[in-house]
Amino acid sequence: MIRAEHITKSFAGREVIRDISAVFEPGQTNLIIGRSGSGKTVFLKCLVGLLEVDEGKVFYNDVLFTGLDFKARKEIRKEMGMLFQGAALFDSMTVEENVRFPLDMFTDMSREEKSDRVNFCLERVNIVNSNHLSPAELSGGMRKRVAIARAIVLKPRFLFCDEPNSGLDPKTSIVIDELIREITVELNMTTIVNTHDMNSVMENGEKIIFIEEGEKCWEGNKDEILKSDCRLLNDFVFANALAKQLKESSK
Repeated sequence: MIRAEHITKSFAGREVIRDISAVFEPGQTNLIIGRSGSGKTVFLKCLVGLLEVDEGKVFYNDVLFTGLDFKARKEIRKEMGMLFQGAALFDSMTVEENVRFPLDMFTDMSREEKSDRVNFCLERVNIVNSNHLSPAELSGGMRKRVAIARAIVLKPRFLFCDEPNSGLDPKTSIVIDELIREITVELNMTTIVNTHDMNSVMENGEKIIFIEEGEKCWEGNKDEILKSDCRLLNDFVFANALAKQLKESSK
């Protein structure tokens, strides 16, 4: 479980997020949604400690993460998996080397143990016979799968995904959504996904936080989102649905 209490963050005197509190439970897909520039990425970075909060607290289970020094935070970071926008694979490394990288960094496993773990994770995301390929030889969907394999190779308790469907076609996006949901349940991870993809929201939104202009304006789930009386949320949902419709009609 991850708990955020009254998180505020400013840059150059301008508040980007204000007084955001939320609880993210394990074994379910927690979504943070909002327009570009709404503050959702800053909030995610505060949760993982890439940005220091100005006010508020972040707890991992019962541990006050924001109160830890660098060394103590590193221990918790070993339990985090990260799926970056665009996959962020190392171009100079093979698929196998990319997935093995966290094991090389954080474990003293033998070469054989690492190889077994890498192959298990690649098979789990349905990537086979690709160990020695470079990222440039993979499709966008395959790169995201490899990135997911790398994110789970350390058996994390917490998984963070930043726009996992960015740049993917609708069919591949659905596959990635299903994969993230399945792995979240299997590993009982606390998964937090930053997204503005309404397909992801309607399929995976077991817990949804909507942020607008740096404030949490609504909280609920995929069954409640279309019944909300929050005008800002309704405008966001309608705008995304319209944009998708226009994009599909232009094909």
